[in-house]
Amino acid sequence: MAQRKWLRCGIAVVLVVAALVVLRAPLLRSLGRMLVAEDPVTPADAIVLTVDVGPAGVLEAADLVRAGIAIRVAVFGDPLNAVDLEFARRGHKLEQKSATWVRMLAHLGIPDAEQIPLTQTGTQAESEVLPVWCETNGVASVVVIATPDHSRRVRRTLRRTMKGHQVRVMVRPTRVATFSPESWWQTRDGQRVGLVELQKLLVDVVRHPW
Repeated sequence: MAQRKWLRCGIAVVLVVAALVVLRAPLLRSLGRMLVAEDPVTPADAIVLTVDVGPAGVLEAADLVRAGIAIRVAVFGDPLNAVDLEFARRGHKLEQKSATWVRMLAHLGIPDAEQIPLTQTGTQAESEVLPVWCETNGVASVVVIATPDHSRRVRRTLRRTMKGHQVRVMVRPTRVATFSPESWWQTRDGQRVGLVELQKLLVDVVRHPW
């Protein structure tokens, strides 16, 4: 009897492990896809790049401009931090990331990209500044470009801050990206990005469930 009991337990353990192995990839893939949000993109008044979207956002904006989605492009300007200010005090000004993106946009045929100044960093800060910038500049529709892993949280935040403003917002994840929802757990960088963004998304859902 004891041998049969241990045999059944052993078989159960093997089946559980086998199930976890089989289900691991689909489960992690579903979690990765939870981070990504994409709206149908139609012609708009402007395209705006989030601060951290990087060169991938520059490429996406250039492709959208070529596709006739918009002519006007703007980049959120990253505020100076303590290190930047110390370099400035010593007579050397570091170039902001946003200035680099503007120069890259010009290289790709978009010479008049603007910078939207920020006094603080973060998704919330960008989302609070965007409706004011849109209304001040007569922008009634805007495509916001974000990294795939960040796009869901960007859209959730914008939907809250855009309430009461007559601005149509379309969130567009970059086509070129280091994060892939289909395989993010297979690399160390992917794991780091995926786990951090999943935690941030969970916090956002808990704080703002509706």
